[in-house]
Amino acid sequence: MQKKYFITGISTEVGKTIASAILTEALEADYWKPVQSGELENSDTHKVKKLISNQKSVFHANAYALHTPMSPHAAAKIDEVCIDIHSIIEPKTRNHLIIEGAGGLLVPLNDTHTILDIIKPDYKVIVVSRHYLGSINHTLLTVNLLKSKGIDVSIIFSGAEQPSTEEIISKMTDVPIIGRIEEEPYFDQNVIKEYAELFKEKL
Repeated sequence: MQKKYFITGISTEVGKTIASAILTEALEADYWKPVQSGELENSDTHKVKKLISNQKSVFHANAYALHTPMSPHAAAKIDEVCIDIHSIIEPKTRNHLIIEGAGGLLVPLNDTHTILDIIKPDYKVIVVSRHYLGSINHTLLTVNLLKSKGIDVSIIFSGAEQPSTEEIISKMTDVPIIGRIEEEPYFDQNVIKEYAELFKEKL
């Protein structure tokens, strides 16, 4: 049965792209980043592609590729386009699909819609949580918002282990924890593959 996972973060730069690469490799899934802001020559799609070693994954084009590394609504304004969520059409595939969001759930796409508005009811959402001062609050807010919408949620922790933080998040959210991506010195295809094997049984 085809699975669709939407990868979101509790903030920006928490490890969504590495998590997306691991899940893409684990399921030999297709990958899609609907909205890319900035770094078009070295986009998240490029990064994930370099980290994947299976031959099955297909990488689908962004619905919007914006030039400025800013919140999508602001980047779109500079590019003189307006993001229409009806133009963000999920690619057709018979394979599993990993979808990577931009920043957190309430990142604006335009004056009325956020990333949350492109998450469909059949998506399983994986929240990437990285420890920093305030991350417990951000994680609980993110997970509780998704749960209030009836969405299937799980968590991946990213970075050095913080037992008390992870324990309270696990207790208060009561959602599955897929695992943790350690603070690795580097990520390459071999490291991604090791995590893919580790996480596969939890997906």
